[in-house]
Amino acid sequence: MRRGLRTMSVNSLTKAPNSHWMSYDAYLFDIDGTILRSRDRVHYNAMNRAMLEVYGKDTTIASVRYHGMTDLGILRASLALVGIGVEEFERELPRALEWIRQDVAKNVAHLNPLVFEGIPETIERLDRSGRLLGVASGNLESVGWHKVQATGLRHYFRFGVFSDAHEQRAQVFARGVEEATQRLGSDATVCFVGDTPEDVLAARRVGGHIISVCTGVYKREDLEPLAPDACIQSCSELLNDVPTDSFPLRP
Repeated sequence: MRRGLRTMSVNSLTKAPNSHWMSYDAYLFDIDGTILRSRDRVHYNAMNRAMLEVYGKDTTIASVRYHGMTDLGILRASLALVGIGVEEFERELPRALEWIRQDVAKNVAHLNPLVFEGIPETIERLDRSGRLLGVASGNLESVGWHKVQATGLRHYFRFGVFSDAHEQRAQVFARGVEEATQRLGSDATVCFVGDTPEDVLAARRVGGHIISVCTGVYKREDLEPLAPDACIQSCSELLNDVPTDSFPLRP
């Protein structure tokens, strides 16, 4: 089995034998802040409308620092600030989640993602080399796939794990490890790619590796102290590393 990354910057990885960003068997990418930045308000508006229509609260998710949170966690925190208790939140949650799914689906034509530099090329390189690719996101499943579909990258991903039944990011990541090892074997190595401190902490909690990208709201000074396996400005840095043909294709 391939060895994992041992240091925190891509430049040092090029100097370390048997240690390379393509050393893992499966790669699970976060969506918002990692693959893309939404230049629309489709998902944002759907969350806000669900709180109004289902819970009767005219509020917004802007009241919480939602980067790195799951959709369920964002709703809970936002509604708690306007007086919705645990019992009411749980009772109405299935209806709220369905409202969000339907609202996003109804407005899918307005999705306008900006794909971050280096993402298409990195994903294509991993795919060509036979790595298993997946999505691990705090979005609801249908919402997340709508966003990925809008980037034109959907066909690269074999599976996805989302927050429909998981409020904590570590729970989402645990499902990702479970899915990857079911497909590849129990000794498969899994690397997450994400842009928040929560991604680093969740990956560590489930025994995964993590490449942190500084394409979201968090920067190197926020992410490097958490000791991810690599911390890079964007995935374009990865493309200047060892050529793809240095690694054998998976049988």
